[in-house]
Amino acid sequence: MTGAGWPPGLGPVACVVGARPNFMKMAPILRAFAAHLPPLPALLVHTGQHYDNDMSDRLFVDLRLPRPDINLEVGSGTHAVQTAEVMRRFEPVVDAHRPSCVLVVGDVNSTLACSLVAVKKGIPVAHVEAGLRSFDRGMPEEINRVLTDQIADLLYTTEGSAHDNLVREGIDASRAVFVGNVMIDSLLASRRIAVPPQETLRRAGIGPTALDSPRGYGVVTLHRPSNVDHVEALGPLLRVLREISARLPLVFALHPRTRANIERFGLTDLTAGAGMTMLPPQGYLEMLGLMSGAAVVLTDSGGMQEETTALGVPCLTVRENTERPITVDHGTNTLVGRDRDAILGAVDDILAGGGKRGRVPELWDGRASERIAAHLAQWLLRRHGREGA
Repeated sequence: MTGAGWPPGLGPVACVVGARPNFMKMAPILRAFAAHLPPLPALLVHTGQHYDNDMSDRLFVDLRLPRPDINLEVGSGTHAVQTAEVMRRFEPVVDAHRPSCVLVVGDVNSTLACSLVAVKKGIPVAHVEAGLRSFDRGMPEEINRVLTDQIADLLYTTEGSAHDNLVREGIDASRAVFVGNVMIDSLLASRRIAVPPQETLRRAGIGPTALDSPRGYGVVTLHRPSNVDHVEALGPLLRVLREISARLPLVFALHPRTRANIERFGLTDLTAGAGMTMLPPQGYLEMLGLMSGAAVVLTDSGGMQEETTALGVPCLTVRENTERPITVDHGTNTLVGRDRDAILGAVDDILAGGGKRGRVPELWDGRASERIAAHLAQWLLRRHGREGA
């Protein structure tokens, strides 16, 4: 936890992860901290918000993340219960280790909870992936984003619109630093070791012929409550996917929530058929391999909107909005909502002409984490010097 050349009175940076998307963002940051001169000492705190322990363990291996220094083992619960429990368990960690800064990523409950604990104790907060807005307050993640940005001292952004959003909300522009996208750091570092699609199917006991189509194959993920928690939404989506599978083989990586609701609503028959390959939740390297080789990705995931843009793979986002507009304006993403005609029309356009290829946004170059490490080290050392004067 201590780095050579780091002032002895300056504590570690408490780096918080809680759910799957956080892991991909934190892995390159920790590597950049270790490579920086002087190295930034880090205390990795896993809140345990992600309820699938096996999947969490797998992600740590895939991303070459060190094992957490502390696991709060919070588990699942309502938003209120989970947020409160993270705060209750994180506060003693802060008291014991006296971090120089708390670094949070993304927009999960752990992001906001740990930020609240830190600021109430006078500890600076750095928010990676700040300023993203869907402008949909019905999304719990949007509440977490807005509130975290209001109380954070440093706001590391991935795209220009994020800076504009922060200023519009009355946040001093000097707190925002455009560094690029740490998700893409992970993608570029891992692409060469991604698991080939055929190998992923083989491990699942499925023959490679499921991908044998002159048109290629599509990848599907769905997990957002608005899409999978109500039969009125999930049923029509599965019917559209079944229609698509008659034209293009689909590989559907099933989130546990989605699988449970398919069974609960009696929709299992809609997932059967030669063109639909159903997989359990996949590791990061497996999903990266599947996405890299796909003709199209259909998803409601925010991270996959960014990853497909970086990969140059057309993405159809099953949402009415996105907090990552650069993936639409510059990248390969198209918002289709749950509209059957829009989804089918977009798939047909992709099959006929290859779809949007877009371009990789500015500073999505694999070095965002290095920029964060350099800026944060300088900021903390300067702040420590002022306090020690």
